[in-house]
Amino acid sequence: MKIFVLHEDPDWLPPLARALDARGAPWEEWVLTERAVDLSMPPPKGIFYNRMSASSHTCGHRFSPELTSVVLAWLDQHGRRVINGMPALGLEVSKVRQYAALARAGIKTPRTVAVVGKHPLAEAARSAFPEGGFILKPNRGGKGLGVALVGSANELAARVTAPDFSEPLDGVYLLQEYIEASEPVITRAEFIGGQFLYAVEVSTTGGFELCPADVCAAPGGRPPFRVFEAIDSDLKRRLEHFLQIAGIDIAGIEFATGQDGAAMVYDVNTNTNYNAEAEAAAGLAVTGMGAIAGYLGRELQELRRQAA
Repeated sequence: MKIFVLHEDPDWLPPLARALDARGAPWEEWVLTERAVDLSMPPPKGIFYNRMSASSHTCGHRFSPELTSVVLAWLDQHGRRVINGMPALGLEVSKVRQYAALARAGIKTPRTVAVVGKHPLAEAARSAFPEGGFILKPNRGGKGLGVALVGSANELAARVTAPDFSEPLDGVYLLQEYIEASEPVITRAEFIGGQFLYAVEVSTTGGFELCPADVCAAPGGRPPFRVFEAIDSDLKRRLEHFLQIAGIDIAGIEFATGQDGAAMVYDVNTNTNYNAEAEAAAGLAVTGMGAIAGYLGRELQELRRQAA
């Protein structure tokens, strides 16, 4: 038995690969860009960790989510242990599903209007946010791509007619309440095995493309990341409960804290990455990828114990 890492972007694999190798864990990668799956044959035995990203289409891998759903259904059919299985995949590719799941768990999210088609956008914004100042984002995005702060419905109407105005991959636009914080930062809380690991404060002064992975760093710098090891205890409990009922093992959950002190969750990343520079500055005993490697190793040991 071994650990199988399911992913579609080799650029994001090295930190996890190093962490697994450092622990001597037996593992194998499955690149889910193109693959034949014989549904009549059983998959190998082991632990399967799904790292498919909502942003796969930006790397030229348009159908990776569909292929991943095929593989996960095959694994489920044969009772394999999957980390971040089908429920996680469903949330990864749809923020609408994320908000519905968060609401069921009693977690506050910003007011959001889903719109299909660009022509109703301006009128929907005018109705929902008459005073302006809202976020436009795709339902399926990743890495903060396509997220913009829009000042008014009139501004959005002008954007819609521009030749470079792009359509979301699934055709669903989201108009979302802008949470005005006392400082220009958001917080990303990291969870492994459903348990809080640490949080990262991220500056939004440079925009909303806030991917923490080293490979996401743009020339000329990136937003600063600062690790801290505690968040509000009640919020932590509620987020852990959400992950439990949503069937998600590993995630980074992003929220913004308004001037009233209330935290609003606006994104759930089930393919989570970590910023090595921020981890080193915080002097963490165990890095994020190290914690994932340890968790996968323990799950493999338990599977072997059950099979003995």
